[in-house]
Amino acid sequence: MSLDTSQPAARPAGLTPHEARQRLAHERASRLTQLQAIDEAGAGEGEGVMSAQKDVIKRVLTEIDAAFARIQDGTYGICRSCAKPVPVERLEILPYTPFCVPCQRKAV
Repeated sequence: MSLDTSQPAARPAGLTPHEARQRLAHERASRLTQLQAIDEAGAGEGEGVMSAQKDVIKRVLTEIDAAFARIQDGTYGICRSCAKPVPVERLEILPYTPFCVPCQRKAV
C-alpha cells in the first residue's frame, strides 16, 4: 500500500488570459443584470439612491472594459502604479482592479 505524499500542484502566478476573460465576462453580466433590475424598479421613493447605484455600476462597467483592454495589450495583472504583479487572490476577487492593495490604499 502506497501513500501519496506529493504536494498539490502549485498555483500559477496569475490568472490566464482565458480565466481573466471569464471572470470579467461574469462581472459584466452581473452588473448589467443589476442595471436592468434598477431600471425595472422604476422611479419612486429611492430615486436618488438608485441613481447613485446606477452611477457606481456604470463606473465598474467602464473599469471592466479597461481590464479587457489590459488583457489585450498584455498589462493585465500588473499594477498601474508600481508595475508589480497584482496578487492572483486579489484578481480572483476583483478581476477588473488595475492596482495592488498598497497602491489602491494610496490612491484613496
